[in-house]
Amino acid sequence: MFFMSFKKFYINLNFMKIKKNYLFNKKNLQLIWFFLLQFIKFGIVGLSNTLISLGIYYFLVYAGLHYLTANVAGFVVSVCNAYFWNSKFVFKNTEPPADDKNKKARRFSVTFVKTFAMYGSTFALGSLLLFIMVDILGVSEWIAPLLNLCVTVPINFLMSKFWVFK
Repeated sequence: MFFMSFKKFYINLNFMKIKKNYLFNKKNLQLIWFFLLQFIKFGIVGLSNTLISLGIYYFLVYAGLHYLTANVAGFVVSVCNAYFWNSKFVFKNTEPPADDKNKKARRFSVTFVKTFAMYGSTFALGSLLLFIMVDILGVSEWIAPLLNLCVTVPINFLMSKFWVFK
């Protein structure tokens, strides 16, 4: 009985070693590092987007504009910023440059539309959350946008990586 359990334990240890060696081989470590570096770059761009969006939002709310209108204005400017920096800095295009001007324009327009669609969907989600937090739950209109970031940032990164700039 003891020998059988010891044998199972030993087999499990060997399996864990194989699994560990498979997970942490050089190629996988390079992929993990690349993904982590890309996420850090996305975070830097996202920080600039957030500062731009919140700056516009807070300025317009302070100027007397309704908070949802201020949110739309901040969104539009920050998405243009996000597209530019994500395409040039974070998710650099790995395809060979198109010689044809029509191909370049098509590639630009498709990615730009996808960027607005992606950020538009998370904007809608964020606006819904903003409405719920401010009007229903009574969270301050100054704090609610910061809470939205916990939901929208991970969604935006994954959609950018696997859909917009794939």
